[in-house]
Amino acid sequence: MGCRPRVPAEERAMVSYTNNKDDVLKRLRRIEGQIRGLQRMVESDTYCIDILTQVSASTRALQSFALQLLEEHLAHCVSRAVAEGGDEATLKLKEANDAIARLVRS
Repeated sequence: MGCRPRVPAEERAMVSYTNNKDDVLKRLRRIEGQIRGLQRMVESDTYCIDILTQVSASTRALQSFALQLLEEHLAHCVSRAVAEGGDEATLKLKEANDAIARLVRS
């Protein structure tokens, strides 16, 4: 999820979420809890509409997380690559464009 995928951690530049990694993990754990709640709802035969309401809330939480991560990636990783220019800038812009396209389709 960082700026330089598939590079060993010791060689990787700081990723955009490094300074707030604990907050990011806390947010993901909260989303995980929502998903586990959905499992419990199904196990206890909760009314379908109530489950769908929770599915919608979980989906919004994931989308919000993705947008925040994308915002940080653009502000740090992409802007740094663009400032440096060259092939890395082109690659980062294409990666960001592809990520946005995937988010729009989901």
